[in-house]
Amino acid sequence: MKVKSLEDLRKIKENAKDLTSARSGGATRVIVGMGTCGIAAGAREVMTAILEELDRRGLRDVAVETTGCIGMCQKEPLVDIIRPGEPRITYGDVSPGDVPRIIVEHLVNGRVVEDKVIGQTD
Repeated sequence: MKVKSLEDLRKIKENAKDLTSARSGGATRVIVGMGTCGIAAGAREVMTAILEELDRRGLRDVAVETTGCIGMCQKEPLVDIIRPGEPRITYGDVSPGDVPRIIVEHLVNGRVVEDKVIGQTD
């Protein structure tokens, strides 16, 4: 959807809030960088792809959250995955096409998608 008015922006915000509010409280967390730099790089489409892939696979115990800019604008869109008892993994340059592989490999099978990793925090 192209944003042509303030009302369009409000609709997008409400839709995102509805989608993400249904995705809170999970043991595993997926965090999408939604600062202006992330949005400009395609984070909104990545967030939509994540929510759709989780729903398609029936993965309900996953919280999807957003964060602002963390200063790595050149690597946007950024997606962090935090699984209980494992390091936080930051994926960069994520496209909607990368999402199914990241969800299947990392969230479902526990294998980090090495070619997309830009950081790890223990």
